[in-house]
Amino acid sequence: MSEVKTIETVDIKRRQILAGATGVVGAVGAAFVAVPFVGSWQPSDKAKAAGAPVDVDIAGLQPGQMVTVNWRGKPVWVVRRTPDMLSRLTELDSVVRDPMSESSEQPAYAKNATRAIKDEFLVVVGICTHLGCSPLYRPAVNSPDMAANWRGGFFCPCHGSSFDLAGRVFRSVPAPTNLEIPPHNYLTETRIRIGEDASEGGQA
Repeated sequence: MSEVKTIETVDIKRRQILAGATGVVGAVGAAFVAVPFVGSWQPSDKAKAAGAPVDVDIAGLQPGQMVTVNWRGKPVWVVRRTPDMLSRLTELDSVVRDPMSESSEQPAYAKNATRAIKDEFLVVVGICTHLGCSPLYRPAVNSPDMAANWRGGFFCPCHGSSFDLAGRVFRSVPAPTNLEIPPHNYLTETRIRIGEDASEGGQA
């Protein structure tokens, strides 16, 4: 009987030691795991920078050209439209879904016929409003890789959505709304700040 009791006592003590050791190891392991986890709650420098306004120099942008910049992880296009491009916009009022941008996203100062502060320059987020793909810039009239009577604009090859040179979506395509116009303002005649409303910054 005593021998059995001794064995049980040893086993219990061993279990207590093992349990204690396991608890210590577990606590240490949890501490190591917690450090990067808690650290992940803090925004990185890159994340902080992603929300900052971005300045674009448009001095060298030629008529008809487009430049792409990154703002908050999104491509933003700046297109310098020619007088011919602008004149074609009114021709498309009857074939775009939201000609006056009533159901689309843009600042109040860009809710107009050209969706811009200055008619010549379109500033638009280059993400299709259907499923988030990035459309192609096809400014030429009757571009050979586009449908007949193409008047210039943007085409999303993923699901066939198309937009005019004001970022207005055409009827009968999957995209529900016009391309988004981000907040922006002109610091000078040749420098645009994207990510800051016209009411917050100056206008040249």
